[in-house]
Amino acid sequence: MSFELPPYPYDLLNPYRMIANDHPGGVVDLSVGTPCDPPPPEVVDALAQSGSERSYPQSVGSYPYLESCLQWMKRLFDVDLDVETNIAACIGTKEFVVSAPGYLRLLKPDKDTVLYPAVSYPSYAMGAHLSGCRAVPVPVNEHWQPQLSDIAQSDIERALMIWVNSPSNPTGVLNNLDPIADWGREHQIPVFSDECYAEFTWADKPRTILSKGTEGVVAVHSLSKRSNLAGLRAGFYAGDVELVRWFKEIRKHAGKMVPGPVQAAATVAYSDDAHVVEQRSKYRQRLLFLQSCFDSMGISTVFPEGSFYLWIDSGSQNPWELVDHFASKVGVLVTPGSFFGSPRHVRVAAVQPLETLDLITKRI
Repeated sequence: MSFELPPYPYDLLNPYRMIANDHPGGVVDLSVGTPCDPPPPEVVDALAQSGSERSYPQSVGSYPYLESCLQWMKRLFDVDLDVETNIAACIGTKEFVVSAPGYLRLLKPDKDTVLYPAVSYPSYAMGAHLSGCRAVPVPVNEHWQPQLSDIAQSDIERALMIWVNSPSNPTGVLNNLDPIADWGREHQIPVFSDECYAEFTWADKPRTILSKGTEGVVAVHSLSKRSNLAGLRAGFYAGDVELVRWFKEIRKHAGKMVPGPVQAAATVAYSDDAHVVEQRSKYRQRLLFLQSCFDSMGISTVFPEGSFYLWIDSGSQNPWELVDHFASKVGVLVTPGSFFGSPRHVRVAAVQPLETLDLITKRI
């Protein structure tokens, strides 16, 4: 049977966007986690003035770019990596997430199963489907932590890889990554850790799967959130020497290249932390403001351990009913938890400036 391609999830929100947009001032879009704030001006200057647009960029990433990534990893996580063997560039992290199973299966054709948290970013499962693999969700407990002990032995034996995401999109929880890395090594299953919200960690210090070594693990990072550069599509993957080497070589053949000007701009972005401190403050303010808005509507919320999302229990309501309620009553567009594997939650992204969010208060 041919693969039946499902509708793109966010296209399903278009009718509710139209409803919300009828309010004076228009829709307050809190659905997609897309940044609204300007990136550092020096990054934009580097993008325009690199002079690197004439020639093909290195697929693995330029030395200055990769070195800036490694120095950032050292500052944030206190991990030491080698620029030649432990790291390479990717065209934003969604591209890597979706393509990784297919490329890895060429290396391990006897494995066909991608494990991922049952409530998580939908691209983990979609990457498996688009690679002709089995997408097998790992049950999560009441704290949204993956329950590795619940994975069937038959799925462990067929597992090509397992995804983990901390801080989690959509739940905002922090995963204890060291036991997951140990589990992967014990079962010889590569652990891929999506850490793109690491700098927006509120309940503890930022975490990485690489904290106790690189064997059998790969961390994936992006500039989209930390530096408001989702449009540049710049990221990197780092970790196990053999896994990184394989992805480097196969991605050369596939023509996967971060554009030269983007790498120049990304080098500047990863070399500076001050703008991220300012961005953290903005997201924290917005999360607290949104909590107060929902509290005034009689809706209970919990501040996340990390990320810039509120994960709201819809109770006895179907989450689509809550999506409709927010759109029609206060002109707010949010995302149903069904996009992420939960039948009773909605996700709210704190991705609008306070002056836009203030429209919610006026409408309430």
